[in-house]
Amino acid sequence: MNPLINRDWCLELDRFDALSPLRDLYTLPFGQIYLNGNSLGPLPKETSNRLIHVIRDEWGADLVKSWNSAGWIDLAQKIGNKIARLVGAGENELIVADSTSINLYKALYSALKIQGVNLSTRQIILSEVDNFPSDLYMARSICHDYGAKLQLVDDPGQIETALSQQVAIVLLTEVNYRSAYLHDMRRITYLAHEAGALVIWDLSHSAGALPIDLMGCDVDFAVGCGYKFLCGGPGAPGFIWINPRLVDKLSHPLWGWLSHNEPFSFSTGYTQAAGIRGYQCGTPPILSLAALEMGVDTLLQAEPLGGMEKIREKAQKLADLFIAGINGLGKDFDISLVSPETAENRGCHVSIQLKGNLAQHSYAVMQALIARGVTGDFRTGDPKQSRQPDILRFGLTALTLRFVDVADALEHLKQVLKKQEWQLPQYQKKRKVT
Repeated sequence: MNPLINRDWCLELDRFDALSPLRDLYTLPFGQIYLNGNSLGPLPKETSNRLIHVIRDEWGADLVKSWNSAGWIDLAQKIGNKIARLVGAGENELIVADSTSINLYKALYSALKIQGVNLSTRQIILSEVDNFPSDLYMARSICHDYGAKLQLVDDPGQIETALSQQVAIVLLTEVNYRSAYLHDMRRITYLAHEAGALVIWDLSHSAGALPIDLMGCDVDFAVGCGYKFLCGGPGAPGFIWINPRLVDKLSHPLWGWLSHNEPFSFSTGYTQAAGIRGYQCGTPPILSLAALEMGVDTLLQAEPLGGMEKIREKAQKLADLFIAGINGLGKDFDISLVSPETAENRGCHVSIQLKGNLAQHSYAVMQALIARGVTGDFRTGDPKQSRQPDILRFGLTALTLRFVDVADALEHLKQVLKKQEWQLPQYQKKRKVT
């Protein structure tokens, strides 16, 4: 093992970690090292109590009255205001609604309407081939319906050179889901605006993981999910933010009753509500919202300790430590780093590639690691894009992960490879969710 990864030294780092008390706010199974918070965040301890209260005392006792007495009708906006504090947005500018993909479709539609895609030469939605597939599916869908064209660059560094007078929208995920590459939001947004394009940022792998300044960067649209670093639970609702200079100039394609200016007038005609409230659609899922609020509230307890800046600082140190160990392992095994090695260009997970004879056994290696109590995840490469390898991802979530966990996880990975535990038959069959 790389001599930098000394377990006693890691224990000392944990002892002086200002964020360490917040780890006790989460439910973490004994003996498990959870390196998958970038996919599904762990359960905050207060979530169970909150859900019991909502089920028993609000739904159970007050029934339909709870829309008023418990404030259910305003819960999506209440939580949106809390998330806004994490992403550099203002009061009543961000709202929780629907899923990330549906919110992205709303944003794409609105942006195309602004650009007048059917009336001008600006018909390109610019993104990267390695963007999250669901985002690209939504982009392809709207291109099919509204006459736009999707242009994908092969490398994130090519976004700037691909900007032209034909580009209507730049669509990017701030932190790449595979490599953890961190785009420069401020620079790309500025250059896109200089070229006359609007920008939509997907914050799914960055909200709650690193500092974001939507207003400071003059972003046009942002969407994100609630179940990764915000710890809202599996399938938690997404959120959408629109720059105040645009929001009242727009409409979106999903005219749901809750986006109506007066939903309880039950008018057969539609008038969209002002501001971000007009970007809701159907009835909000109260149980899911209650869980998401607890996830966000738990994260916000880091504010007195330095907030997102402190979270980011620790996450970078955790990742640097992990990468040092991977580089050490790479001397004995055929492993390479997929994520950027430089901390400022990297989000809060680290991806590696097994090469040579190990490459075809990446999934089995991860399953053997999970069996040892180290939970990461596996992401397959696209067979149509031969440059994309199968990867193993490891999330470095600052509020729940200790430095000693990183040291122990690396030792487990070393043993899986050294003892060839991945060869066992129980690790060969792929499950539906990989």
